[in-house]
Amino acid sequence: MQSNTILKGTSLIAGQAVLGSDKAVHGINPATNEVLEPGYLGCSKAHVDQAVDAAWQAFDLYRALDIEKRASFLECIADEILALGDTLVERAVAESGLPKARIEGERGRTMGQLRLFASVIRMGGFSDARIDPAMPDRTPLPRADLRLQKIPLGPVAVFGASNFPLAFSVAGGDTASALAAGCPVVAKAHPAHPGTSELIGRAIQSAVEKSAMPAGVFSLLFVSDNQIAGELVAHPHIKAVGFTGSRKGGLALVNIAQHRPEPIPVYAEMSSINPVFVMPSKLATQAKKVASGFVASLAMGAGQFCTNPGLVVALEGDGFDDFLAQVAADTRALNSQTMLTGGIYDAYCAGVAALEANNKVTLVAKGQQADTPNQCQAHVFVTEASAFLADQGMEDEVFGSTSLIIKCRSLEEYKAVAEHVEGQLTITIQMNDEDVEAVRTLLPVFERKAGRLLCNGYPTGVEVCQAMVHGGPFPATSDSRSTSVGSAAIDRFLRPVCYQDFPEALLPCAIKNSNPMSIPQLVDGKLIV
Repeated sequence: MQSNTILKGTSLIAGQAVLGSDKAVHGINPATNEVLEPGYLGCSKAHVDQAVDAAWQAFDLYRALDIEKRASFLECIADEILALGDTLVERAVAESGLPKARIEGERGRTMGQLRLFASVIRMGGFSDARIDPAMPDRTPLPRADLRLQKIPLGPVAVFGASNFPLAFSVAGGDTASALAAGCPVVAKAHPAHPGTSELIGRAIQSAVEKSAMPAGVFSLLFVSDNQIAGELVAHPHIKAVGFTGSRKGGLALVNIAQHRPEPIPVYAEMSSINPVFVMPSKLATQAKKVASGFVASLAMGAGQFCTNPGLVVALEGDGFDDFLAQVAADTRALNSQTMLTGGIYDAYCAGVAALEANNKVTLVAKGQQADTPNQCQAHVFVTEASAFLADQGMEDEVFGSTSLIIKCRSLEEYKAVAEHVEGQLTITIQMNDEDVEAVRTLLPVFERKAGRLLCNGYPTGVEVCQAMVHGGPFPATSDSRSTSVGSAAIDRFLRPVCYQDFPEALLPCAIKNSNPMSIPQLVDGKLIV
């Protein structure tokens, strides 16, 4: 492969290529099980210390930089990623089994995120600048001059995700928002795509050099021992963690972070089955259309999206049989797809087997089978609402193209199912105008349960924009107040500081009376733009 000619198999610590000392991590082509070269020797605790200490040394220098320099740095990273060309695409395809078009689209999204955050910090609203001028003559007590701005937390540990080798990985949303906030990043590469990670890491490293950033603002570590990954979270100079992955992995990091002498926030996106509630009028009038849209969403990317629709709730009666028949026909027509890793495939098969073994669950249909390795064969099952409510195991996420249809006998059972499910990234409502009042009764529950509510769409596909929320109550995330996608993701890595009675000369630019940054300021309760 072309990319092998430039891959070095090294971690990148503060601008330097560093060979690890632990067992090697290799990429594996999931479509063929071919082991890909080079190997990446795992880092030691000493390497973790080196990277984090460099990030700490860079922190005050980096956060003090002019906003325009920070924004241009993010844009330079995007340019350097694009400059990798087909080398990046080919390696990502080989390591993930994802089609070329998907990787090219994800590359565009990754660059788009970086450019979005460049625009966010140029606008300046992220500083949340607030000024309450002194009121020395106020009675019975005078008021001091009080000013607030948000400042970066400090170095952030970012854990790359398996299912998005670009957009949720080394230069993904966590890295982009942390760098935008003014936080250096120490990224841990996901073992499923080490070559892709190295290429992206070198692109960031090049941008660091071209933008004259402090070298410690970015490091990339390859880790083959979970204990060493834990050392990264436990390091006293790490001030926050970004993670996308399994519930088990996310909770392990939360546990480490909460038992440090100084506990820190872990923003972990973990587990979601993303229920789709098909309302009665919609089901009665558009059963086949809704069914086909659902199956298409379920099949996208072999179901390896955190927003995959793993649960459908529908009312028996008008349209239900037509819905089930169309789901069955569309599912049987689905070709198998390569899953991201052998481990993900094995977990998928185990999840399917658990549903097949449940005597309260019936198979609706399954997709085509293939003989090549790690192929996801789609499955759709159905069960009664009463059985679902009595069996917590039915709610377990099956990461892949498998979904469970819940047949309800009344709208009261819709509400019972909604109350029963855990926190979600998304809840989708398929509805007609005639369903508005029924949805109105369910909406308060939906709002409590999910970070994003959709009408007449499907949850796969997360727009990178100002209004997006990609988060939700536990276990969708470890902190329901946050989002990992969209401009609000920057808030995770900022904290407020109040300055009382400071002279203008010592005030940060964001809260000076002269407003040299020309950013929005809330002055005595009035927004000045």
